[in-house]
Amino acid sequence: MGLIALIIAVVGFLFAVIPGAMIVGWLLLPVAFILALVTFFLKDQKKALAVAALIVSIVGTIVGVIATLVVVGNAITEASGGAVPAAPAAPATAGAAGSAGAEAGSGAASDQGTRANPYPMGSTVANDEWSVTVNSFTANANEQVKAENEFNDDPAEGQAYALVNVTITRVGTEAETPLFVSVKFVSSGGNSYDTTDAMVVGPDPIDPSELYEGGTVTGNVVLQIPEGEEGVLEITPGLLADDVFVATS
Repeated sequence: MGLIALIIAVVGFLFAVIPGAMIVGWLLLPVAFILALVTFFLKDQKKALAVAALIVSIVGTIVGVIATLVVVGNAITEASGGAVPAAPAAPATAGAAGSAGAEAGSGAASDQGTRANPYPMGSTVANDEWSVTVNSFTANANEQVKAENEFNDDPAEGQAYALVNVTITRVGTEAETPLFVSVKFVSSGGNSYDTTDAMVVGPDPIDPSELYEGGTVTGNVVLQIPEGEEGVLEITPGLLADDVFVATS
């Protein structure tokens, strides 16, 4: 039971910091906490696993509260008419051909990185925590996803699995997992689609291991989006970072 509690606590922790899936984390973390407590009163149970489950569930709850407040704050700001940030502080951008992008604040390019004026495919979005390069976007990758794992379901009717290939580099000095970097698809109609819409195993997924300063990882993010829908990619380089938009082509 201690092992079950620990597994549920870890899964709940991860969901508690993923926008759009936080409710799952809030459901799982209390379950893990209760199971861990019950384990202490049962014989022949490994108490070390119960202790670990308790710690993870408590820390996950604290981090989840912070993440929820951030998401709610951003939602209130957008609902009140606040403008979408153009980019994180001092973003580094490069065009698909590798040429340096225009500096933020210079004339017409000052609002680049917004949904209406996204950075081009191949751009790098960076702040003092993460650097994210969008390498490619495949709008319909149904065959690749299905071939990766026989248990992967077909996309919902009228939907398609899309692959976003990104390179994530740790800029901050403290080690952190790239799971806090968010990649979403925002349709032309304004709907947002994140990784929780596609619960499948994709080809070459991003390694979730911690990265230290200078560490880098390249992999695919799987999204389930409306088939044939136009849109842009929303990149959030860190849990508390501003959203930046990149074109899909």
